Amino acid sequence: MSPNQPANSQPLIEFKDFTFQYFSQSEPTLYDINLKIYKGEKILIVGPSGSGKSTLGNCLNGLIPFSYKGEISGSLTINGEPTISKDIFELSKSIGTVLQDSDGQFVGLTAGEDIAFALENDNMPQKEMHAQVRKVAEMVDMHNWLTSSPFELSGGQKQRTSLAGVMVNDVDILLFDEPLANLDPATGKTAIEIIDSIHQESGKTVVIIEHRLEDVLHRFVDRILVIREGRIIADMDAHALVSSEILIETGIREPLYVTALKYAGVKVTKDITPGYITTLNTGLSKKTITDWHNSIQPPEPQKEKPSVIKMDDVSFSYDGIRPVLQDISFDIHEGEMVSLVGKNGAGKSTLSKLLCGFEKEDQGKISYRGEDIKDKSIKERAEIIGVVLQNPNQMISKPMIFDEVALGLRFREIPEEEINQRVEKVLEICGLAPFREWPISALSYGQKKRVTIASILAIGPEILILDEPTAGQDFRHYTEIMEFLVEINKSGVTIILITHDMHLMLEYTPRAIVLSNGRIIADTAASVVLTDADVIKEANLKETSLFHLAQMAGISDETRFVQRFIDYERRLKNR
Repeated sequence: MSPNQPANSQPLIEFKDFTFQYFSQSEPTLYDINLKIYKGEKILIVGPSGSGKSTLGNCLNGLIPFSYKGEISGSLTINGEPTISKDIFELSKSIGTVLQDSDGQFVGLTAGEDIAFALENDNMPQKEMHAQVRKVAEMVDMHNWLTSSPFELSGGQKQRTSLAGVMVNDVDILLFDEPLANLDPATGKTAIEIIDSIHQESGKTVVIIEHRLEDVLHRFVDRILVIREGRIIADMDAHALVSSEILIETGIREPLYVTALKYAGVKVTKDITPGYITTLNTGLSKKTITDWHNSIQPPEPQKEKPSVIKMDDVSFSYDGIRPVLQDISFDIHEGEMVSLVGKNGAGKSTLSKLLCGFEKEDQGKISYRGEDIKDKSIKERAEIIGVVLQNPNQMISKPMIFDEVALGLRFREIPEEEINQRVEKVLEICGLAPFREWPISALSYGQKKRVTIASILAIGPEILILDEPTAGQDFRHYTEIMEFLVEINKSGVTIILITHDMHLMLEYTPRAIVLSNGRIIADTAASVVLTDADVIKEANLKETSLFHLAQMAGISDETRFVQRFIDYERRLKNR
């Protein structure tokens, strides 16, 4: 219960002994849920993939049982009325849902039309409708884009439009299903600030489902629910949660500054109010943090290896008028693991298309081991550079694992005996050997990701480009995928990661190339990028909480502190 909630008040939302089982599943997805949420509360729901957190959200907004069929026992009431007696239209008057995929929620030709959709369905008079749309658009700072197409908007503007579309009905409850998915760091930070502002100003009840715990805790929440295997295993405030072992045991990433405190030997308890970086009390532990920081020795410098892929003053435009990339120059060496970061539209994907030959540069030169590859075909470049898309389902075309991994080799008319040897080898490397005869449909999302990587590795490229390799993954699957890529990297494959994930950039890639408006604005260590205020602002990134922890501990060289944290963690993991 919220600290400001009267003890005798009635819950707005109440689950009693609630169990739900999809008709297509042999076991329930939710077990014996008992939960009360009060008017005006802000609740965060976290849990690993498959834990049931999205199913809980779908029970609230009526998608269960009206769209996703299953068996329900127990009860769920909203405003004291059983939801089972209402249809999905009636429920939409009480609860508005903002999906993680904003594009999937648009129905209008302009942002204004999209916001007005619910009011049009209610036959609201035009004059009244325009006034209401304008009022809600101003609340989310979208009043200057009402005539813009939703698909011309930035990721953050799309989220704001979706939010306005559910607020226009003046619902009691706002439900956000992974609102940070697909957003760059700064836009995600802004999204959390908008949600908080709406909560503060309107007093609406807010429920956020998200696995990026630290990012949501950029602003205060009343309670955090932790769900594991369909059960609520914790219901507590942020300070109590990060002081416990629940996050580690459940496979949820704890805030980075909490990890740093533990590394330094600081006892993380509720007494130091560690739930938010802004409330953290480091008064008694400054010396402990500083001593730990000073004790970390940097790794031995590595001997620089030969250049493997290089761009010299490369520029490109799709229409010959508006430049997408301008004067791009970098040199990536054999065996490096590099992040390519920047806000949506910065030119990251276009750069990878030029490397692979999907597009041709207008000027400049791309070299592989010193040789200009301008005249190499896409097929020839694929022998050197492999690309793994963000969504594995966009790459898979065969029903069986072995056939999918062998596809590129058979396309090149390699003898079947050699194909068998190469496929077996990469299946072993990718941890897929036990599943070689399995249908791909039986695999998890993470396993499908491995199949797509295996199918590229079988061709034998020296360079691997991965677009958002951990998008939508919980911490356990994220770690599995990244440690797997580390092993591939150790075997000599050069890896370029296109990512919005600042944790990934810090923990796994010693070097980051930052794009903004088609130009490289930084090419340096990840720790330098995330402590440079100018680069952060221009590229829509955000400072790591380690930066703030260093300041709070009185350490003047924040960059060195962040780098020492990375060095320490890599040593712990023997990387």
